Amino acid sequence: METRSSKRRRIAQILENEANSAIDRISDLPDDVLHQILFLVPIKCVAQMSVLSKRWKLLWSTFPDLDFTTLNPFDISSKNLKFSNHEKQKNHSLDSTPMDFITQVLSVRDKHSDIRVLCFRGGLGFSRLNSLFRSAIKHNVRELDIEVTTSVTKDDYFNFPRCVIGSESLRVLKLKSGFRLPPSSIMRDGFQSLHTLSLSLVILYNQPYLSDLFSESSFPLLKNLHLDMCFGLKYLHVGCRGLKDLSLDKCFQLHGLDISCAKLEKMRVTSSFDAYSKKSWVRINAPKLEHLFWQHNAVSDTTVFEQSNFLREAYVGFFAMKGAIGMDKVHSVNSFLSGLSHAGSMVLESQTIEILSNKNFFIPPFRNLKSLELNIGFSKSNVRGLACLFRSSLMLHTLIMKIIKDYKIEKKVLL
Repeated sequence: METRSSKRRRIAQILENEANSAIDRISDLPDDVLHQILFLVPIKCVAQMSVLSKRWKLLWSTFPDLDFTTLNPFDISSKNLKFSNHEKQKNHSLDSTPMDFITQVLSVRDKHSDIRVLCFRGGLGFSRLNSLFRSAIKHNVRELDIEVTTSVTKDDYFNFPRCVIGSESLRVLKLKSGFRLPPSSIMRDGFQSLHTLSLSLVILYNQPYLSDLFSESSFPLLKNLHLDMCFGLKYLHVGCRGLKDLSLDKCFQLHGLDISCAKLEKMRVTSSFDAYSKKSWVRINAPKLEHLFWQHNAVSDTTVFEQSNFLREAYVGFFAMKGAIGMDKVHSVNSFLSGLSHAGSMVLESQTIEILSNKNFFIPPFRNLKSLELNIGFSKSNVRGLACLFRSSLMLHTLIMKIIKDYKIEKKVLL
């Protein structure tokens, strides 16, 4: 099977052969079509082809999709990248680092051409990072996907690029590194055009509250939100009316989560919440929720989960320290499961069943549940939890039981 890299090299060779042939059919294609073709090859090859003719030089200076993730930091040198004499004179020499190459690419860009996508992975300093953001915003970038290298500590981080906050062109923003958010007063009312926001390794040690950031006024058009490893985050409120997809991963210090989104369809929360907190809470109000993935999250002390009539599938897995399951946490798990009463398909991890087995509780009937998968340990202590679930699953058609021993599936039983 042809790999993606070999496919890109083959396409690049075809383009170069056609461009050098006596009958140049490719150069007669519209710019939009050629830009789409060039998007399939590494950006280094696109730069090399800019010397073939004036036509290809124009295509290079207006190329809208700048994906620098294909760069090999050990393979960018003057001997394998060729520029025209004019570009050499303007840049004096081609530097040897990926960031120098990116800087030169942006410097020869047509000032009237917009950037559709800009992606970068690698290490760079604060000043160059800000320069990269300013250049992208200047060219009305629509999608920014930036990952920079830094050690994530309280004293080593990048300040959040404020120039992107007021951008009217930006639709997708993905940042991964030790970025530190500015105060909510600065972020608020800024992202008026943003559709997708993904923040990884965000520093929140001195501002653990995001209760007023993800609101209708701050993100009126936001549809997708992903927060990953937000260090120091303790309380999060998400109230974006148009949000449809929410993902929250590895927010270990979270104490409180409040979700109130009228159009939310998909929610994924994994490996979050402080297992040692004594006052943790969860509130979920998502009347159009269809897909829920709740895995390896510490049990909160209180849960309020409004039922969704549109819920199709749910995956539920709780984590609790041994000896830390009191009646408040048992009630919290019971309340969480009660919010899933309209689910059509459900998967429950073993510790969830163990928690329900502590006491006999009556869960409201799962009226639409047709498929139930249980990952359980082979133990008599699970009988109460199983009985509780079976009593509530009145319409069940398919039951899958995976007997787990030492985190390995020993047996699967289909009923």
